[in-house]
Amino acid sequence: MKEEQYKLLVSQIEALIDGEKDMIAVMSNVAAAIHHTMGFWWTGFYRVVADELVLGPFQGPVACMHIPFGKGVCGTAWQRAETVIVPDVEQFPGHIACSSESKSEIVVPVFGSNGKVMAVLDIDSEHLATFDETDRKYLKAICKLVSEDGCHQ
Repeated sequence: MKEEQYKLLVSQIEALIDGEKDMIAVMSNVAAAIHHTMGFWWTGFYRVVADELVLGPFQGPVACMHIPFGKGVCGTAWQRAETVIVPDVEQFPGHIACSSESKSEIVVPVFGSNGKVMAVLDIDSEHLATFDETDRKYLKAICKLVSEDGCHQ
């Protein structure tokens, strides 16, 4: 069921952002599409600005606006340049609790044309152990579409 939802979502996002050059517009619609299709609690992007992550387009309740490099799940995914899945945020060292409602999380880096992380896609669930390898696979594919290369094709 989840895999079928993701397959459809990826094709919808491809069509939705085809030819769009404005990254904020792309991130805005991608966050909305993921959030409403998959029913996650919080879905959004943090953009790399200088030496921190700054809140970008999102769907859900208010969120932290600045996250330092290497801090929390988002900062760790940025530092490692890899997807981080956290089944229970209370067990993640240094978790930044923007809300006590968040129980599990996945953060996927978005790479720019220079190969460096330009943003991260952060998704939170109000349930424990929501995210798995299926989420990783399809969210990475979506982030590839969002990347500067994908956005400018």
